[in-house]
Amino acid sequence: MTLNCVIIDDEPLAAELLESYAQKVPFLRVEGVYNSATQAIKTIREKKIDLIFLDIQMPELSGLEFARIISKETKIVFTTAFNQYAIDGYNVNALDYLLKPISFERFLQTANKALEWFDIQDRQKTMREDRFVFVKSEYKLQKINFDDILYVEGVKDYVKFYFTDSSKNIMSLMNMKKVEEYLPSPEFMRIHRSYIVHMPKVELIDRFRIVIGDQYLPISESYKNEMLKYIDSHSLV
Repeated sequence: MTLNCVIIDDEPLAAELLESYAQKVPFLRVEGVYNSATQAIKTIREKKIDLIFLDIQMPELSGLEFARIISKETKIVFTTAFNQYAIDGYNVNALDYLLKPISFERFLQTANKALEWFDIQDRQKTMREDRFVFVKSEYKLQKINFDDILYVEGVKDYVKFYFTDSSKNIMSLMNMKKVEEYLPSPEFMRIHRSYIVHMPKVELIDRFRIVIGDQYLPISESYKNEMLKYIDSHSLV
C-alpha cells in the first residue's frame, strides 16, 4: 500500500525536514509541499490525498480551520511547536499530533500508525462487502458469515462467536477490540466490555438487557448512550 501525502507548514525549513523524512519512508508518496493551506487546496481537490502533515499556526487559514473543511477520508497529522492544541487536534479526528522538533523516529511511528489505519479500513471494506471473515479456531481457519452471528462474547484472551445454529459456536484467540473494528456498525453493537450483539437478531430489550436467542445480555453504562440512540432511531414509541 502507498499513501499519498501532502505537507503544509509556513516555515520552509520545517516543511523541508518533513519532506526529507517522508522520502525515507517507502510507503509514503509526497504529492506536494506547501507553505500555506490555501496553496494546497487545488492538489487536495484534484488528487486522492490520504494523509496531510499539517501545521496549526499559519496565516490566512489555520491548520485547525483547514482540517474542518477537508474530506473525512483524508487523515490529518498535526505538526506544531505548541502542545496546547492537542485537545483541539483530537476534536477534529486527527490521526496523530507531532510536537516540534520532530525526530525521524517519531515521524516513522506516525507513518506506521497511518499505514495500519488505512490497512484496517481496506480490510473492513472488503469484509463488509463480502459479509464473511475467516478466524483461527483449533488450528483451522473457520469461515464466519456475518448473517449467522447472534453475538460475540469476550472470554479472557479469547472471543466466542455464538450462531443461530448453536452447534457451530466457536472460540478464537483474539480480543474484542479487533472484532469490534471489523464487524459493520451499527449492525453489530458493543453493549458491554464482554459483548457485541448482532442487532437485527435482537428479539427484546428488557430493562436494559438484550434478549437474543435464549440469553439475557447486560447493557453497561459505558455503552448505554449509543444503545439509546439506536433504539430511538428504530422505535415507534
